[in-house]
Amino acid sequence: MARGLDCPSTSMKRIKLIMTAGLLAATSASGLAAAQGQAPGPTFKSSIDLVRVSAIVRDHKGHFVRDLSSRDFEILDEGHLRPIADFRRDLAGVSVALLFDVSGSMEGNLPRAREAGNHLLSWLEPASDETAVFTFDTRLEEVSPFATALRTLPEAMASVVPFGATSLLDAIARTAERVGTREGRRRAVVVFTDGHDNASRLAPGDVSSIASAIDVPVYIFGAVPSIDNPSTEFSTNEGRSSLAGPLSDVATRTGGHTFVASTPAAVSVAVRQIIDELRHQYLIAFESSGKPGWHPLVVRARDKDLIVRARSGYIAGQSRPNSD
Repeated sequence: MARGLDCPSTSMKRIKLIMTAGLLAATSASGLAAAQGQAPGPTFKSSIDLVRVSAIVRDHKGHFVRDLSSRDFEILDEGHLRPIADFRRDLAGVSVALLFDVSGSMEGNLPRAREAGNHLLSWLEPASDETAVFTFDTRLEEVSPFATALRTLPEAMASVVPFGATSLLDAIARTAERVGTREGRRRAVVVFTDGHDNASRLAPGDVSSIASAIDVPVYIFGAVPSIDNPSTEFSTNEGRSSLAGPLSDVATRTGGHTFVASTPAAVSVAVRQIIDELRHQYLIAFESSGKPGWHPLVVRARDKDLIVRARSGYIAGQSRPNSD
């Protein structure tokens, strides 16, 4: 059975507590790997000022670039170069939250979203990748907690009937918080939605700051008909604004991406790209300046022909967005 999570106020307070205590300080190996005699996962040295950044690198043809080292990257914190304190490219698995919009506007779109979710699960490694499933309208519900070997969506997802208003941004922020506690893996939130939001308390910038502050890329997956697909000539103005505006900015600022798929072939391509990006994340850590508040962040390659995608900033100290 699905169960409700904490109220937004409690959730945001937990974000503050986790961040202040050094949420980004440590990455540890999983117990399963240790039990099987595998090499321990990477661990970042402990420091309350250590900032973790996930980065994806492509060449000018769009191909993933592998086997880079820390010497190939530069970190600019508010325009100032910061030395790289730790660098990893060998994390064992993925920790991904699937977040399904089940509000009234998803009637007719939810079967397409469920199909995309099952397709994504089929690409995960059952022994090392973990997944949790959440749904939301005005309330966030946990359908399935984080677990490995989840190959298809829980049966409860088949009986969900879309209903109610949409608190899309609030749900993204609170789900990103949950994923942010999962250490030792590459992390992400994948949101299956039509992009409509009519009940959130948080603004897009607040959500971007929260997800960025805990280094959780947000992928927006618009499983919609062609008329609501911004990439097609048939798209309405409403479809373009809901999936290509502030919501897309949330994905970009967190280091994620927006995909819109209206056919089974497009769904397959988009899902594969999400998984490929998670598999090719570099993990970089640096010490922040310590100045409280939001810090614009640029992660770039020394080779100017390479394109790096990462979150656009981080929060230091105790200056946080608040939904109270």
